[in-house]
Amino acid sequence: MLMPKRVKFRKAHRGRRTGKATRGHLVNFGDFGLKAMEPAWITSRQIEACRVALSRQMKRDGKVWIRIFPDKPVSKKPLETRMGKGKGAPEFWVAVVLPGRIMFEVGGVDKKTAHDALTLASHKLPIKTKIVQRPDLES
Repeated sequence: MLMPKRVKFRKAHRGRRTGKATRGHLVNFGDFGLKAMEPAWITSRQIEACRVALSRQMKRDGKVWIRIFPDKPVSKKPLETRMGKGKGAPEFWVAVVLPGRIMFEVGGVDKKTAHDALTLASHKLPIKTKIVQRPDLES
């Protein structure tokens, strides 16, 4: 499971997920990528499920790049606890994803294999996604 080794603050505010991704919106490393079409928190478990699905579908051919990292702690209070008494303990880690962000990239495989693998990975995510390819690859 992905998580930071250490953080400056143990608990974080929720924040807002407005606007579009201004960085990480182009396919840079591989030939094909999975692009987010709506804002979301993607948990470290979901990222790991996508990674496993991609590597299994590609039969460990080619290479997979994970372009998001869960660096935001999400805290929860225990069940059946009254309000007050401070903020709950950190439960899991999420990556904040904005529309347009490339989350995963694959390279070193043919178009059909990459498309099938990225489609399978997109089913593991709670958001709408789109498969994109590198602009200089289209010609």
